[in-house]
Amino acid sequence: MKRELFWFGIVGVSAMLVHLGSVALLLVPLGLPPLAANGVGFLLAFQLSHAGHQRLTFSAAQAPAARSRQRFFLVALASFAVNELMYAMLLHFTDLDYRFALALVLVAVAALTFFSARQWAFAAGEQP
Repeated sequence: MKRELFWFGIVGVSAMLVHLGSVALLLVPLGLPPLAANGVGFLLAFQLSHAGHQRLTFSAAQAPAARSRQRFFLVALASFAVNELMYAMLLHFTDLDYRFALALVLVAVAALTFFSARQWAFAAGEQP
């Protein structure tokens, strides 16, 4: 599990940088509202996240890539729903900068994503 946590952190931070960077450095400055930019950032980061977790974090499970991609997308989508709700609340009810608020939310949702991915999305087990 130490190895998984290590790689989850590396892949997760990389995906978070893609997510946060695309929102803060590209999409919002181009005029997209922060909540909409967050959705686009999520989709961009998902590509890196799945590939990294499939090849590095959960490679020992040898879960079929097509199945793990579908399942991990559901995990990531559920995590994103929590992310978007928390982000919207922080933007609405606090004076936090949108970048700082998004960084807080991304870190908070990471634990949920790890355990769901480990126990279900990338689990070896049954075939689709």
